[in-house]
Amino acid sequence: MEMKDIRAVYFIGAGGIGMSALARYFMHRGLVVAGYDRTPSELTCQLEKEGMLIHYDENVEEIPQACKNTESCLVVYTPAVPATHQELVYFRENGLTIQKRAQVLGTLTMAHKGLCVAGTHGKTTTSAMCAHLMHQSHVECNAFLGGITKNYGTNYLLSDHSDYVVIEADEFDRSFHWLRPWMTVITSTDPDHLDIYGTKEAYLDSFRHYTTLIQDGGALIIKKGLEMRPDVKADVRVYEYSRDEGDFHAEHVKIENGQITFDFVSPVENVPGISLGQPIPVNIENAVAAMAMAQLNGCTAEELRYGMSTFHGVDRRFDFKINTPRCVFLSDYAHHPKEIQQSASSLRELYRDRKITAMFQPHLYTRTRDFYRDFAEALSIFDEVILLDIYPAREAPIPGVTSRLIYDNLQPGVERSLISLKDVLPLCESRSFDVLVVLGAGDLDNLVPQITKILESK
Repeated sequence: MEMKDIRAVYFIGAGGIGMSALARYFMHRGLVVAGYDRTPSELTCQLEKEGMLIHYDENVEEIPQACKNTESCLVVYTPAVPATHQELVYFRENGLTIQKRAQVLGTLTMAHKGLCVAGTHGKTTTSAMCAHLMHQSHVECNAFLGGITKNYGTNYLLSDHSDYVVIEADEFDRSFHWLRPWMTVITSTDPDHLDIYGTKEAYLDSFRHYTTLIQDGGALIIKKGLEMRPDVKADVRVYEYSRDEGDFHAEHVKIENGQITFDFVSPVENVPGISLGQPIPVNIENAVAAMAMAQLNGCTAEELRYGMSTFHGVDRRFDFKINTPRCVFLSDYAHHPKEIQQSASSLRELYRDRKITAMFQPHLYTRTRDFYRDFAEALSIFDEVILLDIYPAREAPIPGVTSRLIYDNLQPGVERSLISLKDVLPLCESRSFDVLVVLGAGDLDNLVPQITKILESK
């Protein structure tokens, strides 16, 4: 089915952050857009207000008639949806066109110039930065992001004038292999999703294959020092970047008084006097990558300078809720050991003389089993660690795999405790925190608004 033939689109897993961006794209085009999700959320409620038809019971009878037409309806689903899902079975048995979200994004990268950001971590912030830089420039862009940008209050940007589309390239289930990037950034290749890939080598090979998909004449902007070796076409340009060295990097970095400034070094044109609108140390490197891709696609020095100074970040990525001399509280989506290490190191750099407490909810039994020692090492950078039970998401429990594995491997001297989700709010009521960060990709983040109110009232 070609894009021009689609009259209706049905999403199974409509409330997913990436799925909702596609839903908004199709709604903007005036199509009938409907779908299923397991539970209502702030995002699904917003989509309903925008005109999407969503239901929350796994029930074929709830599917709108327009979405049962085999000739004109596209069904989009996420890899997290089980093959036995009643509605997915119905669509399959009745011959409708069914595609993963990544397949649909792949079609868009073939119809536009895809600027993609891949990596184990850093891809959401970097892609959001790049989208903001492009969108506010004379070049403009469309964007499908993995997080809600604070600048726009959405994960989807639309331009009627630009041929560029910024896409967060997800390696889960090899989804990014559907993409055909014009240019791509690769931020990191620390092994993850070993329940899918099995081995570190297979994970790295997946990224290598991704680099073969870059279009002729395009470019790869890759973090310097990665273990993975790219395999690009002969006419694809390859650039390296990092915070301190590479074709693109930062110089004269200053971190003081809550501000971060640096000079952007580039083979195209150096841009002095960059100021981060979200002054987090880890964002120096993210900004270098985002500016590299934006500059290679036509953004001017002044547009880069203004864009970085006005970038306000992404929900749940170093998301400050309270930032006062008395108390700092923030939420961070970090759920991989390397992400937690970066989060911890950045907070240490910002708050050198304050007690930093991390409240962490591990995500997935398999990830905990595979990386519990690495989690413990990263969390040990904090002064105190409060561990919650594992958030299972799509997985069944694994015997012997609990948060206790991380707890027992924390470094001596780190204050520690094990609590359940129901204990979180009473704990926050009963004590004070100097700097508190909530970490993880599970449902602990749902309590952040209530934690914020509790801490503000003290």
